Amino acid sequence: MKKIPHTYVILFILIVIAAILTWIIPGGKYTGETMIASGVEKTILVFQYTHNVKQTWQIFSALFDGFQRQSGIIVFILLIGGAFWIMNDSKAIDVGILAFLRKTRKAEHLWIFRKIGVNNVILVMIMLLFSIFGAVFGMSEETIAFIIILVPLAIAMGYDSITGVAIIFVAAGLGFAGAVLNPFTIGVAQGISGLPLFSGLGYRLFCWVVINFIGIVYILRYAGRVFKNPERSPVFDEDSHWRKLSESTADTAVKYHSPLASWIVYGIISVILTIFSFHFPDTTIVVGESASCLPLIPSTTGLFIFAGFFALRKSVHFFILDLLMTTVVVLIIGVMGYKWYIMEIASLFFAMGIASGIAMDKSANALVKLFLEGVKDILPAALVVGLAGGIIIILERGQVIDTILHYLSGSMNSMGKLATISMMYVIQTLINIVIPSGSAKAALTMPIMAPFSDLIGLSRQATVMAYQFGDGFTNMIIPTSPVLIGVLGVARIPYDKWVKWIAPFMLVLILLGFLLLIPTVTMNLKGF
Repeated sequence: MKKIPHTYVILFILIVIAAILTWIIPGGKYTGETMIASGVEKTILVFQYTHNVKQTWQIFSALFDGFQRQSGIIVFILLIGGAFWIMNDSKAIDVGILAFLRKTRKAEHLWIFRKIGVNNVILVMIMLLFSIFGAVFGMSEETIAFIIILVPLAIAMGYDSITGVAIIFVAAGLGFAGAVLNPFTIGVAQGISGLPLFSGLGYRLFCWVVINFIGIVYILRYAGRVFKNPERSPVFDEDSHWRKLSESTADTAVKYHSPLASWIVYGIISVILTIFSFHFPDTTIVVGESASCLPLIPSTTGLFIFAGFFALRKSVHFFILDLLMTTVVVLIIGVMGYKWYIMEIASLFFAMGIASGIAMDKSANALVKLFLEGVKDILPAALVVGLAGGIIIILERGQVIDTILHYLSGSMNSMGKLATISMMYVIQTLINIVIPSGSAKAALTMPIMAPFSDLIGLSRQATVMAYQFGDGFTNMIIPTSPVLIGVLGVARIPYDKWVKWIAPFMLVLILLGFLLLIPTVTMNLKGF
């Protein structure tokens, strides 16, 4: 049997292919030109051919360039890996998983849970939660932090790492594609297209429901097959790492105690959160066009102080779980209320890791040793993110990305409305391979697509929907997505095995996207 190339080899081959394209495709660039139409000043993008910059030796500097480009995500992964290694050393997450499984087994005595399957209920609830996060605030990079928590949970429940990644990353991706209120994709695209912010909400919400229904059914069917026969999992061998961690916890007697250091950490964090509560008594959460001012930080502080006290009376392990849950809640508040990104999130988890280590009465040297072990363990995932980033840099420096877009947009001339919206969807899907950033793609493509849709009598809202689906689905499979590569690296899933698993699902989603675009052309939808 022929051995499948390593993920690093696959990515380097793609870098070489990108370099070859810079020799074949002419260089080109879109430039902004200001014009006055009906007394209104507008800026339009005009394409001009330029000299392409043929890439040669740059394929060897792609890793260095990719590290520079993706430095934020790379440092994010390393900090998360080091912080969770410290926390994992306490066995708190393992204790929490075992306690959770004991609770769920008790629920199986109820008829409704026995009929539906308590595991199915848990998986659906987790998927819906992450899908909502993806649809409302565009959760993407943040999923990396949850992989380390929920993949071991999936393994302990009898599933595999693909299931663990699916209920987090894929679920968030489904929400991201549905993009009900995502300000980074729909917000930007509609703003550039001159549409009211988050207009057409009704049909977009319908699409989100349909997409998630199909996705949840697909994932549950796969999870059910693995649960019945774990050896059918394509990553059964790779999951031995997670199974060994679970077995080591089961075999090791956990000493339930609460050292003095844990009470000190509890007191310090309580004081810090109390101070923040006075400085930020209310947090404004913006969802779509509505905003709510809520006392989220004081409420979180009160819950931490209350739950932390009783957790410590039981064991430091449960206190660390309380600390983890509080960290997750603060992360959500920070992202939705204070526009946090990977720097703030990485810092938050880093502080959580240090605090959990001190609570376990670890010395400073022991904390450093554990952190470095975690960084070493997660380093391959960081390296592969840097290598994937080099693909885009090669194409950008060759000045061929705009030429590709120009060729594709020119192919839509003399088409009907349905054929045009379908071609827009295809173009956005192809462009997503070389421009994975939703906001950047909207800034580049919508100034071209929106005016073009006016010329043929196509709704700009439909054009935004084509962008939305083209931007969302393929993020779950393209090797140029740093988040996907980071997620797979942390979960220890080879890229080729992931592609083999998700490719049929991608075909279903892409076809579903075509079907959901038909009503935007053939029906009189509200907001369209």
